[in-house]
Amino acid sequence: MHKMGIRSITLILIVLLAATSCSKNKKPTSLKPGKTSSKTGLAYNGKDGFQVKQYKALPAGPDLVYIEGGRFTMGSLEEEVMMRRDNPKRTVSIQSFYMDQTEVANVHYLEYLNAVQRDSSEEFYSKALPDTTVWFNELSFNDSYVTMYLRHPGFRLYPVVGVSWVQANDYCNWRTQAVQMANNSKGQSAGNKKGISFGKKKKEATAEAEVASAGMAPAQTIESGYVMPPYRLPTEAEFEYAAMAMIGTQYSDENQSNSRIYPWDGSTMRQPRGRKQGTMLANFKRGPGDYAGIAGKSNDGAIITQEIRSYPPNDVGLYDMAGNVSEWVYDVYRPLSNSDVNDLNSFRRDGYQDQAKNYDTKNNNSLVNDELRVYKGGSWADVAYWLSPGTRRYMAQDSSTAMVGFRCAMIATGSHK
Repeated sequence: MHKMGIRSITLILIVLLAATSCSKNKKPTSLKPGKTSSKTGLAYNGKDGFQVKQYKALPAGPDLVYIEGGRFTMGSLEEEVMMRRDNPKRTVSIQSFYMDQTEVANVHYLEYLNAVQRDSSEEFYSKALPDTTVWFNELSFNDSYVTMYLRHPGFRLYPVVGVSWVQANDYCNWRTQAVQMANNSKGQSAGNKKGISFGKKKKEATAEAEVASAGMAPAQTIESGYVMPPYRLPTEAEFEYAAMAMIGTQYSDENQSNSRIYPWDGSTMRQPRGRKQGTMLANFKRGPGDYAGIAGKSNDGAIITQEIRSYPPNDVGLYDMAGNVSEWVYDVYRPLSNSDVNDLNSFRRDGYQDQAKNYDTKNNNSLVNDELRVYKGGSWADVAYWLSPGTRRYMAQDSSTAMVGFRCAMIATGSHK
């Protein structure tokens, strides 16, 4: 009996020592940095000290999909039929980021217009309106789309078109504020129930609630961890990387046996096997005058655009990265961007190293300037060539068509586990 008591005490002491050792050796992380600085030994969050609160990572914004970063071959794998030589193959690396699962649809843009009409000037509201006349054609009867496509409930989840690059950026800015306000409201509601708000003291939480009741968003600092990264258009490299979706195709030694022409395996545009064998994988123009094929099983279901999520997602869960509508990306267009831009997080923000003055626009021998923006992905009116992620086209940033829409992206902060 006496021996059993000694053994129990010894076991308890061993467990306590192990727990103490583990707590001392516990590695600080960005989300849990500990109570003191590992460099100075000074305590965090003292009365006059440096404030470093414990932080629980915010969930990703609505509809965002996490795209794990990595290395890939940027550029076209198709024959360069346009002879522009503006998309040579090159190995680059992309940091992890978030991207919308789907294109922005009419109902989402109408939500934005409703907010703008309430809170902004009539002039800004007019500038935010999509150009519905992009559907009009002198030699086609598309008149119904001019009046119906944007606003009729039957088209609610069809991708918005007639939106310029400038308007798409304005939407991204508004969405950042709208989602931040929604997150703040949820945090305050939870705080009222639990007696806390975003980990703040009761007085601070009460002050925030009073500010919110007055119709103003509480001011949060970036250091608080509750300021959301801004929504934005994806860069050209991000769009191409996310569209190819090469995740899971590598061997254990990081080698890949092949790449992808489209956002799916193989060179065919149809489901190669299974119950849906023969059905189209994207919405595109098959050839002159053939926008959908004949009626029946092989029909892609769409003469023009189609509802988002109508076709299978790619391997990272993104819909319509080829077909339906082409999509604006952030980059300024330059013919040699693939060769010029950095091989890490490749992006061209302006004419740096390739100035617009070098192009003969005065004599109409060139269209290149700092107002040209890239769009990618292929649309309902494009042949299959343009559905390849490496192909690239451009348009003036204040222009719009019935074939170009957009989706948003966002930086991924910290580690993702």
